[in-house]
Amino acid sequence: MKRIVFTSMGAVAAIAAASPLAAQDYGESEGRDESRSIGAGAGRATVEPYIEVSQIAVAELSPGNDVVTYTQLAAGVDATVTGRNTGGSVSLRYEKNIGYGDNALDSDTLSGVARGYASIVPRTLTVEAGALAARTRVDSNGGATLNPLIGEESESNIYSVYAGPNLHTSAGDVEINANYRAGYTKVEQPDSLVVTPGADPVDVFDDSLSQSAGIHLATRPGEPLPVGLGVGAGWNQEDVSNLDQRVRDMYVRGDVTVPVGQSLAVVAGVGYEDVEVSSRDAVRDVNGDPVIGDDGRLVTDKSQPRIIAYETSGMIWDAGVIWRPSTRTAFEAHVGRRYDSTTYYGSFAWAPDSRSAVNVSVYDTVSGFGNQLNTALANLPAEFTANRNALTGDLFGCVAGAEADEGSSCLNGVFSSVRGSVFRSRGVAANYSTTVGRLSTGLGFGYDRRKFIAAPGTVLAAANGVIDESYYAAWYLSGSIDARSAFSTNAYATLVESGFDSGGDVMAVGASASYSRSLTPRLSARAAIALDHIDSDISIEDITTASALVGLRLGF
Repeated sequence: MKRIVFTSMGAVAAIAAASPLAAQDYGESEGRDESRSIGAGAGRATVEPYIEVSQIAVAELSPGNDVVTYTQLAAGVDATVTGRNTGGSVSLRYEKNIGYGDNALDSDTLSGVARGYASIVPRTLTVEAGALAARTRVDSNGGATLNPLIGEESESNIYSVYAGPNLHTSAGDVEINANYRAGYTKVEQPDSLVVTPGADPVDVFDDSLSQSAGIHLATRPGEPLPVGLGVGAGWNQEDVSNLDQRVRDMYVRGDVTVPVGQSLAVVAGVGYEDVEVSSRDAVRDVNGDPVIGDDGRLVTDKSQPRIIAYETSGMIWDAGVIWRPSTRTAFEAHVGRRYDSTTYYGSFAWAPDSRSAVNVSVYDTVSGFGNQLNTALANLPAEFTANRNALTGDLFGCVAGAEADEGSSCLNGVFSSVRGSVFRSRGVAANYSTTVGRLSTGLGFGYDRRKFIAAPGTVLAAANGVIDESYYAAWYLSGSIDARSAFSTNAYATLVESGFDSGGDVMAVGASASYSRSLTPRLSARAAIALDHIDSDISIEDITTASALVGLRLGF
């Protein structure tokens, strides 16, 4: 007979006894035992370095008809390492675009994503880390990807990195989980106050340092009591450079798990939480206008005390159900009280077979852009294959797990806005991936609602209570045609509906396809085409571009 084991908090498969309230904020409050996903097999490593030389043509279909050409030189590496106590993946690429013609701009870009772990003490103490480098288009209301080869000034580079230890051990019947994580995120934008003719400037996120720590002690139902009991505490903080904003969250809580069947349990928790969001104002000139520094960003007035933008403290609670009918299916749903309002969150993971996976997550959190990106990065699988734009080489936003039933994860929703203000984010993210013979395909989509939080009397005050909503979808299909040739296709769509007076709506859609054929065991020829379109309420005219590429790739 199948035996389903519940921890006192009913954590998802990769997190032992994690607190749901903390999990929805930072993904993992007590740490994940990464070594559990590897097993005790022999180690293996796959390292694929390469260099590329390509010729690219970009044609503006609207509003103009310019055609520019580029020579693209690129070097990169895709690697996956699996060991008894270590694991990780990296996809790193550097490219230089050399433009020809008056309207072509040269560019240098580093893009990549990496995540991995190492067990210091097997199955007890693990250290994990991750990093991301990507580029996006910063618009008057946030961010929407468009073919970066256009070379517009609104493009921006984004970097994010995190690291920290996870502890998983036990003392008798009590399971002990603890972790600490520190992360840093930077958005490089030469002119952070992006100005569109006729619109107000927007304060774009600069950088932030986010930290989280948590501990949780729990017993399983039946070991020794009929119900599972747990107690935990946590601390989360993000320091955002824009006007010295700070998000601080501290909590303590207890919880109980009551089995009502072999695969079903009811869970509930209650505790105390203190949340505070604060910032400073910008330096003002003699006319009372905010001062802009040489870097194009608002200058923070550190001579004045902090101003509270949001604070709440008191009892928090949640109740829900956990259903695990098999090792391939896990579902949990929670409702409770947090942030002075009703909160909902949960997850669903289903692997119908060894070739397919479905994952759904519902979340509710208060943070800045940096912490949200760190969290999304930490939730990527440790071993993955990154999907890239077939023409530009940019990260497509989704990665596929090394095993088909591990599913895929997408970062698209995080990039829907790069505003500097702190926000409460609620939404849902879902993805599906499958492998059928030589073909692999995946679909990710979601919805994100951000209600911005800003202190009264500051230059950001107008953002307080404003809501931005974004809808996004991403799809990929790739595979082998025969022993010497392969193809890949990608498509994306993003709709951002801004509540800011100067924001409006922005729709970005695009698709790309590529074909490669081996000429020798290491040398291959490739060709790609792409079509991108952006429709903005702020821009006077929509932009549509078509691109094509031919080139050679040498692997080592």
